[in-house]
Parts: sequence; C-alpha cells; structure tokens
Amino acid sequence: MPATIPDKMKAAALDRFGGPEVLGIKTVSVPTCGDDEVLVRVAVAGIGAWDWLEREGKLAELLPAAPRFPYVPGADGAGEIVAVGKNVKDLKVGDQVYGSAFMSAKGGFYAEYVAVKKDQASRIPKGLKVEQAAVLAADGITALEGLEDHLQLKAGQRLIIFGANGGIGHMAVQFAKRMGANVLAVASGEDGVELARRVGADAVVDGRKGDFDKVCREFAPDGFDAALVLASGDAAEKVLQHVKKEGRIAWPHGVEPAPKVPEGIQAKAYDGIPGADVMKRMNALIEAGPFHLEIGRIYALEEAAKAQQEVLKHHLGKYTIRIH
Repeated sequence: MPATIPDKMKAAALDRFGGPEVLGIKTVSVPTCGDDEVLVRVAVAGIGAWDWLEREGKLAELLPAAPRFPYVPGADGAGEIVAVGKNVKDLKVGDQVYGSAFMSAKGGFYAEYVAVKKDQASRIPKGLKVEQAAVLAADGITALEGLEDHLQLKAGQRLIIFGANGGIGHMAVQFAKRMGANVLAVASGEDGVELARRVGADAVVDGRKGDFDKVCREFAPDGFDAALVLASGDAAEKVLQHVKKEGRIAWPHGVEPAPKVPEGIQAKAYDGIPGADVMKRMNALIEAGPFHLEIGRIYALEEAAKAQQEVLKHHLGKYTIRIH
C-alpha cells in the first residue's frame, strides 16, 4: 500500500453485540484492499434505520463468516478511492465514489477507511456532492429496485408511495416522476408533506390525519397500478385497498409489521441489492436533471450511537455521519 495510507484508523465500532452502549470510538486496522476491491477514504457515512439490528447482532447470519470484534458497522457512504485491486478496471485512485459495504467481513463505513467490492462502488453522479451521495447505495438503490424491478413501473401509471418523507421515500418520488409515473405521496407530518411536494409528488396526503379514501378516489378513480410501502400502520392498510386487482405492491424487508395486502394482488417484500447495473441506472436518472437529496442531520463520528437511536424517530430524508 502507498505510504499515505496509515496502518490504523479511527472507527465507531462494537466490542460486542448489544445496545447503544456497545458502540464507541476504537482504533482499528485499516482494511486490506482485495484484488476485486477499492479502498475508500470515507468522507461521509449513511445511517440506516436498520443499523440497530446490525448492532444487536440480529443480522449476524448475513455475514460471510463469524463476526470478529471490534466490529465496524455502516452499510453505505462516500469518499475518495486511495487504492484499487489488480482486477479493478473502471475505477482509479482519486475517484470520488459512493458504495455499499453492508455486512462486510472487513467492516463498514463507520470508519476512516473501508474496503468496497468493485461492483458495489460507483463514481458519484454529476451534480451531487459527496455528502449527498453517501446515502445512495442503500436508500437510493432500495427505492429504484422497488420501482423498476419489483413494481415494474411504467410511464403514465398511477403510483402511491407510503412513507414518502424518509430516505428511500423522497428519492422514490423523484425516480418515479423521471420514469413518467403519476405519484400520490403519503408523508408524515407537515414537514414531511412539504418535502414530498418539494421533490415533485403530484399530490400529497398526511399519513397522520389525511382523508385517505377521498384523496385516493380523486387521484386514481380506477385504482392505483402500484404501491411502494416504506412504513407500516393502519393508514397503509387503508390506502392499499385502492390498488387495482392487477396491480403490484412492494416493500423492503424491515417494514414491520408487513403490510396487509388485499386478496388477489401481487405483492413482494424485497432487499435493495447493490450492483454495477442498478448503480448505472440510478446515476443516469439522477443526472437527468436537478435531484434533491434531503440530509436531515449530520452527526460526528463520536455521536454514532446517538444517531442510531434518533434515526428511529420522525425525521426527513436521511441522517449521516461525517468522517473526514
């Protein structure tokens, strides 16, 4: 490795699985860069609503090997490539990239450096800052795969997005509009409603107090072609009654409890899976025009445990941690 890359780094790491108290600042080894990996000097890491599950060990079965401590979490983030493996052709040292290291044996993005598989890293789309791109490899990919791959959304179709003010939701609204859909957004609170309008939803209803039946009938008299469900609750059950019998409903794993789907409608729970193809598709959509990424709050690395708790409360967009 070049001399500019240190042997040790600072990370927010676990010394065991458990509550917020197990996540603290540690000095750990900088991960090695494998033949099919890039080593990234992390600028900003994303905070996922699922990060507490990783911290408590509830996702440990997804690891490729038995967990080793100190354990560095963090599914996604962005920064600058400082080393590339010999099999990496399309990325080079100095590139600004975003990527995924979800449940990686080498550790995640809550650290100064992270090793990322070459097909799970991509150059930052034109027009975005590194602080914004940090949230793409988890929430952006989950939004796009839900719409394109699972709902098979087409131009002119009527779509409802339930949970439109979150990290996945506010990106899904923008992707769906660029795909030519008509979007009714269900958002939480006045601030959530304002954000959903700002990112281009054709109509918005407040998930806490809206007249769902009235709004749905007016927006889609013949029913919705598709629904992307990003939050749970009684309101979700009400709006899903307005999806056509031949329509589709999708939600990411982790939406609990899983939505109650009307009988006869095609429904699917899915995971957002990073890869070169979906990143290329997402970058093209983002670069098609101005794209807004709502960063609700930026934490210091030392506040990682606090951030993991606060992301579970009402908020807009995505929370992040500044590393460098």
